[in-house]
Amino acid sequence: MSRDLPSQPSLEYLRKQAKDLLPELQQGNPALQLADAQHALAREYGFASWPKLKAHVDALSPVRPVSAHPFAGTWAANLAKSRRHPLNPFRSATLHIDVVDDIVTIVDVVVDAEGREEQHTNTIRVDGSEHPSERGNGYSVKALWHGPRILETLGKKDGEVIGRGVYEVAADGATLTISSDEQVIVLDRDAFTGTASAAI
Repeated sequence: MSRDLPSQPSLEYLRKQAKDLLPELQQGNPALQLADAQHALAREYGFASWPKLKAHVDALSPVRPVSAHPFAGTWAANLAKSRRHPLNPFRSATLHIDVVDDIVTIVDVVVDAEGREEQHTNTIRVDGSEHPSERGNGYSVKALWHGPRILETLGKKDGEVIGRGVYEVAADGATLTISSDEQVIVLDRDAFTGTASAAI
């Protein structure tokens, strides 16, 4: 099995992954210890050892601040460039996105066709595993980075796939495109603040 590191990996999260992996490894060999699980995890991420994985993560920390993540900031929907679903004729939409390690938090503010404003907060763990939705009711989300500028999500309800989405930041960092089978929403970054500003 191979794994992809999140764009901003956390040693704390990697240690937790190693602890979670240990019982699985001990099924085949009860004598294995945490250091063995750490070594196995490092190999799954493509590193020769846990110290080499740790050194790689430590080296990323000072040069990759959270604010530098391509997704971080506020994004406003560009309706002229978007293709909205007929059942989703919103007037405006804004996303504010924060990225910390493998956690992506999206606060969206949407003004619907009748002028009503709604705000939602979604937290997505981007680690390639399926996680129950905060909203419950049998929903779950699986998310995976494809490089620093592309985030893929898969939504399920009661185990059945209900939707796929791809979030992609343009190479110049000026636009964010959210694509699904039903619609394509293009959002612009705020040119004045360097972050994306107000409404999805």
